[in-house]
Amino acid sequence: MTLARQQQIQVVAHRGASDEAPEHTLAAYRRAIEDGADALECDVRLTADGHLVCVHDRRVNRTSNGRGAVSALELADLAALDFGSWKNSEAGRTSAEGPDWEASAGEDTSVLTLERLLELVHDAGRPVELAIETKHPTRWAGQVEDRLLVLLKRFGLDSPSGAPGEPSPVRVMSFSARSLYRIQAAAPTLPTVYLMQFVSPRHRDGRLPRGVTIAGPGVRIVRGHPGYVEKLKRAGHQVHVWTVNEPEDVDLCVGLGVDAIITNRPRAVLRQLGRG
Repeated sequence: MTLARQQQIQVVAHRGASDEAPEHTLAAYRRAIEDGADALECDVRLTADGHLVCVHDRRVNRTSNGRGAVSALELADLAALDFGSWKNSEAGRTSAEGPDWEASAGEDTSVLTLERLLELVHDAGRPVELAIETKHPTRWAGQVEDRLLVLLKRFGLDSPSGAPGEPSPVRVMSFSARSLYRIQAAAPTLPTVYLMQFVSPRHRDGRLPRGVTIAGPGVRIVRGHPGYVEKLKRAGHQVHVWTVNEPEDVDLCVGLGVDAIITNRPRAVLRQLGRG
């Protein structure tokens, strides 16, 4: 694989630079931008009062000092929680030294709204793309996508801009084909990514759900079935692999010609690709 090909692979910061800062915090995303990530990945969930927040799990128990489902809590409830000290404590147990960077007050502990993340990207000073994964409890079926598109429109990100052939600054990802159909129906020019933990029989030949042009296989699929990437490529799809943290997995992805590597360690991957 040539150096030129390595440098074409997009490096996407998974939940921000989440190996170095608490996932989905402003500090993690700011660090990813500083490290040179090409794009930022985030998960979005809808609060009880209609705000999109960047939280992966259905419940806040793992990543905060609170308890309960995101969909049952209001933004003010989430704002009162600490979403970062668990990571700081974890780092303290594994290293006697602190991180080599400092977050501003609250950036590594406060819940992050998608609106605030969009503001950060807007002010980044260089092009940074967004890969937004929809999370959608049944009680909010369809509302997550609706609110997402309203917010993207407010920032002028609901359709590709720039010269023909330029990539869209935003793509929407989901494990749910139904969620992607909703996005395509309302915003047909927005790229969509079908995420996969395993390859179902209907997709083994490289086909994806109707209208989807980007495959998002997990790295376990790529390790176990490297030929699947070629099938996806032959079908005309891009391939964005998650979550790629180990050097040998980066090498595997490069060798297979994937289009994007989604990683908790964007700085390390960029260095491995000769871009650090």
